[in-house]
Amino acid sequence: MQNILIIGAGLSASACIDYLLGHSNENQWKLTLGDQNEELARKKIGGHGNGQAVRFNVLDENQRNLLISTSDLVISMLPAKLHGPVARSCVHYGKPLVTASYVSDEIRELGREAEAKGVLLLNEMGVDPGIDHMSAMMILDRIRSIGGKVDVFESNTGGLVAPGSDNNPWNYKFTWNPRNVVLAGQRGARFLHNGKFKYIPYHKLFQRYEIIRVIDLGEFEVYPNRDSLTYQDDYGLQEISTMFRGTIRRVGFCDAWNALVQLGATDDSYVVEFPGEMTYRDFTNSFLAYNITEPVETKIARYLNLDPGGEVMKKLEWLGLFERRPAAVQDKTPARVLQGLLEEKFRLDPEDRDMIVMQHQVEYILEKKRHRMVSSMAVIGENGAYTAMSKTVGLPVAIAARLILQGRIPLKGVRIPIYREIYEPVMDELEHHGIRFIEE
Repeated sequence: MQNILIIGAGLSASACIDYLLGHSNENQWKLTLGDQNEELARKKIGGHGNGQAVRFNVLDENQRNLLISTSDLVISMLPAKLHGPVARSCVHYGKPLVTASYVSDEIRELGREAEAKGVLLLNEMGVDPGIDHMSAMMILDRIRSIGGKVDVFESNTGGLVAPGSDNNPWNYKFTWNPRNVVLAGQRGARFLHNGKFKYIPYHKLFQRYEIIRVIDLGEFEVYPNRDSLTYQDDYGLQEISTMFRGTIRRVGFCDAWNALVQLGATDDSYVVEFPGEMTYRDFTNSFLAYNITEPVETKIARYLNLDPGGEVMKKLEWLGLFERRPAAVQDKTPARVLQGLLEEKFRLDPEDRDMIVMQHQVEYILEKKRHRMVSSMAVIGENGAYTAMSKTVGLPVAIAARLILQGRIPLKGVRIPIYREIYEPVMDELEHHGIRFIEE
């Protein structure tokens, strides 16, 4: 029997757990699921004979080392900042590790030691990052195989609410970590456009969006995502003229979110210490100039140069920023206070379905002619528990784990899924799960 340890039983782990348990008899796997919430872990195992749930604290070194040392493979579905201790233990005991998170500096520093010990630390194996890498490399390698030279590469992804469950004026609900959404873009973004380096600071980020159309789903907004040039070398695109990675939202979202940024409501650098109990109206008014004769709505419209009866003001009002009820979160940073409100308003209800949208736009030169390809994917979840986000994050992780245990991925060291021996079998199997791209 091979022993698989999964750390973290959160929403994004559901599809991964189900896949591995579903294939456990034929592969002779035993699955241990560890989480701080043992009851949640037990629920995810669902009484399966090849699974067990344990209460797990990743910072408990003795417990961590015991479970990792007795496993054949480790999957970490924890927040990215907690992968480091897991990775160190995996390298020490010679156990492969799979995560869906970006490669952190802490894990990158383990690269040489992991390679020397023959240990694979496979990161960025989710949807974005993950499926974006694999689907992009399939396109890029195919173009190169016929002699084409890629000149433009744009890749955009978004976690959204599906049509039918899209019933609020923001056309958005949380399908991922709310804090990550609230703090998105605070380091600005950089990319390459027509051979020119571009940098957009945070306070301008949500003003610099573009419109794209995705298959039959209509138009979407895209704003720049982090550092698009991070993967220039990984993708072999050193001589490209345009490289851009973006985040997809429904039309109208960016203008409204920009209002929150300009107001100061997404700031996470200081604590709002309000005397007495703070209402949401107090919270909003705290960012505005003192004027006892004007209502908050009038002040914010003038301050942000908004149409008082326009769509942005309607979105801010719907959020409840002008309500006189007590804020759910008190004496925290503005970002935390806002997050508390958004978790109430952007909640994905049990019957709601989410949607993952991804699109690559590629231009290449072949036989002195310019060609353009658009490759798009849309995946819709089943409900609030079995989400498209869980499916597109968890399945690639689980499939990669199976391939590693079967000896079909011989790579060692710190890696991301840009290699043919990873992306070909994973993308092929994902198609059988309804995760496929349409090329135009």
